Amino acid sequence: MLRPIQNLFDPAAYPDLLVGLGNPDDAAVWRLDSERALVVTTDFFTPVVDDAYDYGAIAAANALSDVYAMGGQPVLALNIAALPPDLPEEVIGAILRGGAEIARQAGVVIAGGHTIQDKEPKYGLVVIGFVHPERMLTKGGLRPGEKLVLSKPLGFGVTTTALKRGQADPADVAEAVGWMKRLNRGASELAVESGLHGGTDITGYSLLGHAAEMAAASGAGLRFEYKHIPFISGARKYAEEWTFPGGASDNRQYFGAQVRFAAGLDEASQMLLFDPQTSGGLLLSVPAEKLEALLRRAAQSGQELWVVGEVVEGAGIEVI
Repeated sequence: MLRPIQNLFDPAAYPDLLVGLGNPDDAAVWRLDSERALVVTTDFFTPVVDDAYDYGAIAAANALSDVYAMGGQPVLALNIAALPPDLPEEVIGAILRGGAEIARQAGVVIAGGHTIQDKEPKYGLVVIGFVHPERMLTKGGLRPGEKLVLSKPLGFGVTTTALKRGQADPADVAEAVGWMKRLNRGASELAVESGLHGGTDITGYSLLGHAAEMAAASGAGLRFEYKHIPFISGARKYAEEWTFPGGASDNRQYFGAQVRFAAGLDEASQMLLFDPQTSGGLLLSVPAEKLEALLRRAAQSGQELWVVGEVVEGAGIEVI
């Protein structure tokens, strides 16, 4: 679909565009000077939960995450909304309030936006932030020997799809919503403070899909240890009930050839790693000599981090 415009913008003509026209990453980055660069992103989607306030909050946290995934600090946002004309006014207000309160929690001001009518609700943000040009996190910043660290558990997609099918336990939904509304700010700040260079956020392409992007961009292989990968409480149950969203099968079809699974992992376990996440955590690559200090700082600040694997020589992904 993008092929008709692929030759319209020559990267050589935009030397200050540090990220955008080359390998895909989480946000575009434009250098202002030697100390500052703009980070610009946009994201919006249809409701993933029933509660209007939670939907708005999750959508905002998800959009802000792409700036955090680049190691940036978001400062300014605009609303993007497509809303049915018959949607009750209080529902619209709750969506926008959810987004606004998460933005304020992030230290971001929502200064306007654009709204149209549509049959199905859609909401999200345009987000602008700043990053130091030499302290960015990128998908291509991984090096063999580094450890892979994840900042949120998995299982949001399979749980919210169970909700849509009327099969979800309210406690499981509340757990998923709590994680999806949580900002990636703390993990991002720890990564920058620790001098890390490789990172992304885990969203619609799943853990393995986004990991495959990182492996390809870095020219390295990744090895995950399944027993160390965290999942929310109901994820396994819903996986066995096969409440995966359609995107999980799409992810497996597209990225599956790049993944080698241990023989003992059943199909439900494998599919959980292809499960699309909304407002998932950061996957960071940490030099081995920095890992202990990073985990210690994370514990002191209340930031959850799980060591889930390592970067290795080669290509593709292995799950042991």
